[in-house]
Amino acid sequence: MSGSIRQREPTMLTPAGTECPHYYEDFHRGRSTQECRLIGPGPESGEWEPKLCSSCTVPAVLRANSCPNMIIQARVARRWLVLSPRVKIYAVCSKHLVPVDNPYVGCGHCHPGAASILDRPQVSE
Repeated sequence: MSGSIRQREPTMLTPAGTECPHYYEDFHRGRSTQECRLIGPGPESGEWEPKLCSSCTVPAVLRANSCPNMIIQARVARRWLVLSPRVKIYAVCSKHLVPVDNPYVGCGHCHPGAASILDRPQVSE
């Protein structure tokens, strides 16, 4: 058998019901641990809460784009004049060292066919 098989990262179900490789929880023997390992503790990131998983786009981005060169960073941000926090993501292509404008598609350099197919204008009949 030749070729390589990409192993899936272990995932857990988030409180929102989606699978995410960055979510971790442990309720074994009285523990109560819930954390997002993508949003680490830091001064630039806000306080993460389990309810943020319902509006987080990281699981959808990872399902849509499986490019191994895309690196995703996330932080908790508050919108201007809106009190509810949300998860804001930032993606970078580690192969071409360019920021990724649309993480669902990718940088456009690694997989140029995907960008041309998804950005094609709609044909009206």
